[in-house]
Amino acid sequence: MLITQIPAHVYANAKTRKPFITLRLPFRLRTSVALSGTPRGIWMRSMRVIRICLIATAMGAALIGKSAAQSWPSRTITVISGFGAGSGVDVLARYIAKAMSNELHQPVIVEDRPGANGNIAAAATAKAAPDGYTFLLATPGIEFANKYSYDQLAYNPTRDFVPIVLVSKAPMMIMVNPKFSAKTLPDLITYAKSHPGKVSVSSTGIGSQGHVTLEVLNKLTGAGFVNVPYNNPGEQNLGLISGRIAAGINYVTTALGFVLDGKLRALAVTSNTRISRLPDIPTLEEAGFRGFESVGWYVVVAPHGTSSAVVKKVNAIVNAYIRTEEGQKALDTLGMQAAGGTPDDAISWVSGQDTRWGPIIKSVTHK
Repeated sequence: MLITQIPAHVYANAKTRKPFITLRLPFRLRTSVALSGTPRGIWMRSMRVIRICLIATAMGAALIGKSAAQSWPSRTITVISGFGAGSGVDVLARYIAKAMSNELHQPVIVEDRPGANGNIAAAATAKAAPDGYTFLLATPGIEFANKYSYDQLAYNPTRDFVPIVLVSKAPMMIMVNPKFSAKTLPDLITYAKSHPGKVSVSSTGIGSQGHVTLEVLNKLTGAGFVNVPYNNPGEQNLGLISGRIAAGINYVTTALGFVLDGKLRALAVTSNTRISRLPDIPTLEEAGFRGFESVGWYVVVAPHGTSSAVVKKVNAIVNAYIRTEEGQKALDTLGMQAAGGTPDDAISWVSGQDTRWGPIIKSVTHK
């Protein structure tokens, strides 16, 4: 604060005729100090009084800022999910909401806004006030892939969001209906080559992680798989179980239960290590694709302008949760792997994924 911002006036006492200085400060404070001596002495003491008052003003402002930060949160917080109830994103969002509620001592609810591969949820978050009461569990589609798949987006992930923490990574599975003849991924590729253009493989949308993975497999093998996009993972699984589609690529998170129940057969997982819930299912590398890994991931973001204090607090809560026994068990149940790190780590991860997959997505979506 500049000295000129504090009204200061020198008066003469009506009885003693001695000068005194009066300063009006913020926070409805006013101070008056009697002055005496030579004009130079009066000036020096006036400046000393003003300096003291400046320090007091700064301390008061700091206390008010601290009080405002401590008052958050004072009401219900919303975590938005871009996919429907029961999806992997929805379930993970509920785990995160519970952890936040436990630490912040306020209700934290999950609001599902499914559609357009997360675009509806992302647009709602971008328009929300940056007051620490709205968060989004973002996916690769929201954070970078959708800009290659859709002509127009109602949000810009770089401009409109503040990344907080990379929560987890989620491998996918290549699956078939149990009645289909293929027992391994090489079997499926061989069958597709012998039936060019006849083997349909479902994904969760044009430009989705599953679709991109399928197109990479096509380029590596010449299998000629035909992508069949579904609106959401649940519908995709039902299409596979009913036999309408022979094969599909979906996240372990949303398809694991069906595989464990024998309603779907997993041929390979897309992570570079096997997952604990399906220890007998090989990775893509083990199936013959050296160095090939394709995983989804989830990052908590907030509207641009959300305070650094809120970002820091939520980052700490999520990092702590995913390292607890409860958090690790929850991720394991979903077939996910804990990530974590700083907001800058999340930014670097998203940028790296865009650099790696962006050109491929652009090529398969023909934008």
